[in-house]
Amino acid sequence: MRLATIRTPNGLQAVRIDGDVAVECGAPDVGALLARADWRDSAVNADGPRHDVDALVYAPVVPSPGKIICVGLNYRTHITEMGRDLPQYPTLFAKFPEVLIGPHDALVLPAESDAVDWEAELAVVIGTSVRRADEQTAREAIAGYTIMNDVSMRDWQFRTREWLQGKNFEASAPFGPHLVTPDEVPANAAISSTVDGEVMQSSSIGDLLFGPAELVAYISTIITLHPGDVIATGTTGGVGHARTPQRYLQPGQTLVTSIEGIGQAVTPVRGSEKG
Repeated sequence: MRLATIRTPNGLQAVRIDGDVAVECGAPDVGALLARADWRDSAVNADGPRHDVDALVYAPVVPSPGKIICVGLNYRTHITEMGRDLPQYPTLFAKFPEVLIGPHDALVLPAESDAVDWEAELAVVIGTSVRRADEQTAREAIAGYTIMNDVSMRDWQFRTREWLQGKNFEASAPFGPHLVTPDEVPANAAISSTVDGEVMQSSSIGDLLFGPAELVAYISTIITLHPGDVIATGTTGGVGHARTPQRYLQPGQTLVTSIEGIGQAVTPVRGSEKG
């Protein structure tokens, strides 16, 4: 099953994607849909107004998650290129909902940063509240997967040993377009990012050091995860900061983030109005 949150003249709406048609599910967004105990049945049986998929305007697939927990250094290729050892435990940090933009919205480069980098990521969305889950319970708590690009302001990220300030510039993280149930995403799904058609990152989610269910189990040991919460599972090798010479996003470019079985976030890059 494939879900999305779209912008309509009547506000946001959660929809089920059926081929070239999107069917409204009777909820204002996918996060509100997931809050229902019977969200799967509600989505499957929805028979609301229909929209042409080609005309959809996507919002962030979950516009206001209660929590966005991100994992750093979780692909072996990225860990190696950043010159670090494989971690024993997941490296965690947080994002805030104000960071999210729709998967086709423009990314406006902040005037305060000259080092805006791409990070293609598989995002896990929670469908059932869990605390101290074992791996099987954790797997069952996953509503589905989507795409996030953890766009990072490297000059701010590395001002200190804590990364948060470089990961939370407002309106900087493309998120969506679709939430896809786990049965539709291959275990070794290809993940990539391109800038103006040039491949920057290309790997498989099978290269994850800590997989989705393992992350849900680990994080739920710390705090309860609720429906609509998001875990961004980390990025693979090929980021601009690790290149020689280093490369960063520039106005006029187009960033495309792709995951097999989910789709693409196509993000035009714009200069700041302050610039």
